Amino acid sequence: MSGVDTETLGPVLAASAATALTVMLGTFAIGTAKRLHRIVDIAWGVAFAAVAVVAWLLSAGHGDDVRRTVVALATVVWGLRLATHIARRGRGHGEDPRYARMLARARGNPTLHALRKVYLLQGALVWLVSLPVQVAVLLPGPLTATDCVGLAVWAVGLAFEAVGDRQLARFKADPANRGRVMDQGLWSWTRHPNYFGDFLVWWGLYLTACATWRTAALTLVSPLVMSALLIWGSGKRLLEAHMAGRPGYAAHQARTSGFLPRPPRPLPDAERVDDGPTGRPVRPPRP
Repeated sequence: MSGVDTETLGPVLAASAATALTVMLGTFAIGTAKRLHRIVDIAWGVAFAAVAVVAWLLSAGHGDDVRRTVVALATVVWGLRLATHIARRGRGHGEDPRYARMLARARGNPTLHALRKVYLLQGALVWLVSLPVQVAVLLPGPLTATDCVGLAVWAVGLAFEAVGDRQLARFKADPANRGRVMDQGLWSWTRHPNYFGDFLVWWGLYLTACATWRTAALTLVSPLVMSALLIWGSGKRLLEAHMAGRPGYAAHQARTSGFLPRPPRPLPDAERVDDGPTGRPVRPPRP
């Protein structure tokens, strides 16, 4: 493949797959022992960071040192920030209702069902989504204008996600906001700033692998799969289905963008829902 050391690409892809599998199997052992499969959400970010580190190590002497270090570091920063945030958010909580429902409906052994449908599936997705990172670290040339645009998009996505998480954490920490919607800051521009931030992160990392049309075509599946997961898969779609019918949520949907940020729409007086002194509709819990 033009621009990439093909003799090294195979071992990088294989080692990355083995790394993602190892992280998920280790997490499966811990989750089974603790009977708490929600920890796989922490392992999601850790697995991306581990894959990036392994790809960086194996690409030594093959890819441009600045490029491979910047791309790997960007992935590690995103993955560990996400893992740390989810770990803090879930501290002291029991099983995630999503996993509890899935295991309750499982045919046969629930533990093996969790292994197949949660851990192994997520391990495969980590490997697939991280393809741009595995390829970009092997590109020999220095950073280009396209790479810089990609890293800028990554930075905006990371900031969007981190700021949104911080705003929500502060809002939820105030007892006066219990049962109310978070409609301030970034949350007034999109109902899912966390998902939109992830969306930007992976489209940005994809651009760092677009040195040639071949590498661009090979890695395009990554941002497409991540976008599908965030919008139509386990992200936005499932959360909004869970929240359907909640008091005030319809008004929140009517005035706030579902994904791409935009200024909130003013509601006609007939559609306003007063849920208390602030008149804010109820916000769904972030999964």
